Amino acid sequence: MVNKERLKSVLIKIKERGIFSQEILEELSNEERDLVIELYNEGLIGEAIKLIEDSHTENEWDLLKSKILTEPTKVIPLWKKALKYAAMLVGIALVSYFSFDGLEQEIDVNQMTGTIKLKTGNDVVKILKESDSQKIVSSTGEVLGEQKGNKISYKSTSKIDELVYSELEIPYGKIFDLEFSDGTIVHLNSGTRIRYPVKFLKGLDREVYIDGEAYFKVSEDKNHPFVVHADEVAVKVLGTEFNITSYKEDNDIKTVLVEGSVSMSNSNINNVVLKPGEKGTWSRGASSTSVEQVDVGLYTGWINGELLFRNESFKNMEKKLERKYKVKIQNNNLLLSDKKFNARFNVNVESIEDVIKSIREIQKFEYEITEDKVVIH
Repeated sequence: MVNKERLKSVLIKIKERGIFSQEILEELSNEERDLVIELYNEGLIGEAIKLIEDSHTENEWDLLKSKILTEPTKVIPLWKKALKYAAMLVGIALVSYFSFDGLEQEIDVNQMTGTIKLKTGNDVVKILKESDSQKIVSSTGEVLGEQKGNKISYKSTSKIDELVYSELEIPYGKIFDLEFSDGTIVHLNSGTRIRYPVKFLKGLDREVYIDGEAYFKVSEDKNHPFVVHADEVAVKVLGTEFNITSYKEDNDIKTVLVEGSVSMSNSNINNVVLKPGEKGTWSRGASSTSVEQVDVGLYTGWINGELLFRNESFKNMEKKLERKYKVKIQNNNLLLSDKKFNARFNVNVESIEDVIKSIREIQKFEYEITEDKVVIH
């Protein structure tokens, strides 16, 4: 049951203190507790108080409450929309707000583009903004970590004693950082998804799962090896820095070692130990691993917004450009597809049109750019 005054009272306490405790949560019903945790995670405490205060009559409150109780999976999208319009249209009754069918539809987070998504252990999906600063809270109200801008840092002092996983998804056009509970830092490239424990447990390997590209600075712990799983490949380290690329649409899984030492194994039980400056490449088609010396800067420049291409065909450049600039490239020029380029771009400086114009100086073609699509003729 959701009680208006009790809910408002708890929200005011949280707003005044800046945090909430287990003691505060004990005052609430199960429905109220879940709602408060989500409102807190979304940074909507103050707005929620305002919305409750604006429901002047019992009928208005009953309408809001009925939505919370009958559609629990839509609570936060519903409140977000309510809060958005309440802020814009102060004084308009909730009865009017809920009468518009179009405003009651749930936000389908799986179809939203350009958004950073955090899926927590209880399968709640949060949409993160790079301008946010907020606590990351468990379903029981314990603070697990904190988001500050484009980085989430997890605490090593949380009382969790079982593996609880979260999943973070980075869209095209964005990068994001994670700091795990052991101090390991991970830079996540555009179009990357990573699954990880919110706290690493004593006696267990530190295992994470990735689809995409990431740069790891692993905190050394000889008793707890760090293992990155990327499809059929597992990269095992104790303490080191390396880059791994494992997009599902790519033919290869690549690991580039910057410093330290890593072992790279796969489903065929092959094991390769890399030295600094080496790249290990697992070929999905050939089911084999090759090793070569490389310029590590070519594989790590993306952390600073750089795109580096060395003797690379345009058809191979396309996907990287799409990820970084959040565009779709439709290339109808067959001569351009196989043309190889040496180039350096920075997404913080050059727009996608700047990039296309630069390429056009080498290989002539016509193009059109409309919103998020580039068509090359």
